[in-house]
Formats: sequence, C-alpha cells, structure tokens
Amino acid sequence: MSEDRPAVGRLREAVAPCESPALADWPATVVAWQRRHGRHALPWQATRDPYRVWLSEVMLQQTQVKTVLAYYGRFLARFPDVQALAAAPLDEVLAAWAGLGYYRRARLLHAGAQAVVAEHGGCFPATAAGLQALPGIGRSTAAAIAAFCFGERAAILDGNVKRVLARAFGLGEPLQGAAAERRLWARAEALLPPAPQDMPAYTQGLMDLGATVCTPRSPACVICPLADCCVARAQGRPEAYPLRGPRLQRGRREHHWLWLVAPDGAVWMQQRPAEGVWAGLWTLPLIEGETALQGLLDTLAAGLGQPLRAELQPTLHHALTHFDWVLHPRRLELPARPAALPEGLADGRWQPPSAWAGLALPAPLKKLLAA
Repeated sequence: MSEDRPAVGRLREAVAPCESPALADWPATVVAWQRRHGRHALPWQATRDPYRVWLSEVMLQQTQVKTVLAYYGRFLARFPDVQALAAAPLDEVLAAWAGLGYYRRARLLHAGAQAVVAEHGGCFPATAAGLQALPGIGRSTAAAIAAFCFGERAAILDGNVKRVLARAFGLGEPLQGAAAERRLWARAEALLPPAPQDMPAYTQGLMDLGATVCTPRSPACVICPLADCCVARAQGRPEAYPLRGPRLQRGRREHHWLWLVAPDGAVWMQQRPAEGVWAGLWTLPLIEGETALQGLLDTLAAGLGQPLRAELQPTLHHALTHFDWVLHPRRLELPARPAALPEGLADGRWQPPSAWAGLALPAPLKKLLAA
C-alpha cells in the first residue's frame, strides 16, 4: 500500500465530520466563488433551454470539455431542437456522434428526444423526477437539468462532485460501494442552498470546483473556497481521496479487419448489433483468428475464379473502457463484386466513398479510410 493511499481502516479512524461554521456557509461560499471565479464562457452556460443543457450533460459524461466543445455546436447545427433530434434516423444521430465514443449515450439521447415529443408534446418535464423518467436520464443528470433550467433544489452527484465531497468529508471507503453512494447523496442534498435562484450558480460551482480546483491530481487546495472545511486538506493528503476500490483487470481482444474494396472504390461494411461494442455503427467485417480469415478468403477466391491476396495493413490499437482491442486490417482489392459473399460476410452493404461521411463509423475506421 502506497503512502498516499492509506488503508481503509486508518482513513476511517481519521475521519472527523466537518461541523465548523464553514459548513453552514458551504452553499453561499460555492455560489459566491462560482460567480467570481467559475467558468462562464462555455456555450451551454448561456441558455436555460433544457434540450441544450441535457445535450451538454450527456456529452460531458466521461468526456473532457475540450473534446465536447468540438462537437456541441456541430450537433446543434444538425439537430437544433428536440423535435429535430426525435425526427432524425438513428443512423444520422450516430454519425453526428461518431468520435465522441460511448455510443450508447447517443442512442439513449435519441430515445429520450422521441419520448419528450411523443409523451410530453415536445416540452421537457420541469422536475427532476419527471426528467428521470425519460430514457437514459439518470438521477444526477435529471437534477442538473432541473437546477439549471427550472431552479429546482435538486442535488447532482457526478464524478467531479463525488471527489469534492469525498475529500471535504474524508469519506473513508471506495466510492463504488452502495453505502458510500448513499452517504454522498445524503451529504449533497443536505448542502443545497435554500434559495432556488441560487441553484444554477451552486450546481455550476460544484462542477467547476471539481474540474478546475479539486482535480484528481495536484488539487489546488490553497485557492479552494472550501479549504477551511476539508478533512482531506486537514490531513495533508487530499490525493488519498476518494479511496480507490479494487482495479478491474483490463481485457484484450484481437481481430482481423477485412477491408474489401470493389473496383468502383466501394467498401463492404456491416452494421454492428444494437447492443454491445460499437453498437449500431458501420464497420469492416471483424474476423477472429487466422484460420477463419483464410477460410473466407479461399471461399471468395473460389467464387471469383482466381487467387486473392489480402494485404496486411499497420496494426491498430484501440483502447475502450474495459479492454484493449488489437485490429489487423487486411485490404483486399477485388477484381469484381462477388455475386454472393461467404457466410459471415453476407449481412452487409457496399458503401461507396460518397456515403462514408454520412455513416456512423467508429473512429479507427474513419482514420483508416482517410489514410
């Protein structure tokens, strides 16, 4: 166990709930700090439109602000309101999302928009409880929309806020546990400002503190407005919190990526299933194992009446949330379009270069085709 990661038992012994006067001033302190030092130039901060706030909250899940900034405006230009998003084909939504990753977010965003239009006449519910009933909107996201757009006194608890609270109150257990989650929610709700008009600044303030001051590494405790009421700072080891649970071992997958090119430049692509990795995206056929790949190539060669050789391209390493994916592209320029493709390849479509920009393609395939 490293020095800056004390054992759970020692942390629990050290925890003393912060009941100083600073705690009573917590909401006002956060509000005042945000208005003076917080972020104010982000494009989704200048609106109380629940559609735009919702979009930003979903995009920002597990994605850095600088990345979201490149997508937010483009997505709104294509889908300017909830009606436009609800009416769009899912393929178009996934294509606009391509590159942001975690594509399940886009599918749920689309389903949520359709529910708003079909069940609420295109108007978002004005409460966190009503918002949470929509597809893909969890408790914290619903609270953020309700606080920003409707001034509801609803607590958020995203990753940044969890870190702020865990350090401030010296939570001596990993955040992955259900008990820790309940305690953090209770704290978050108890700290809400009494005045609804303060909710937008307070909610944004907690987000800003976690993103710019109480960062995972090298937190800027000397400028933190909550420094006087922070167990982690008092202990002199803020980076020891939040306590980490057992690390999940990353998996590894390896596939051949069969890149079939017709004489007119069209590429054979298959659409991934609605669930799982790259769900709903168009991709090259994924073949597991050299034997299976060679069998497909032999069948193709027999159908075309001539030998075929697939050229091995540079290997791609693609890191996903829980596993690393090793992809070996094999490019095969066909002398003609086969009358029929072998089993395992048949469920797909020839996609001409003119169609690629409008397809939902995973980032590695976009780069491969561009190269």
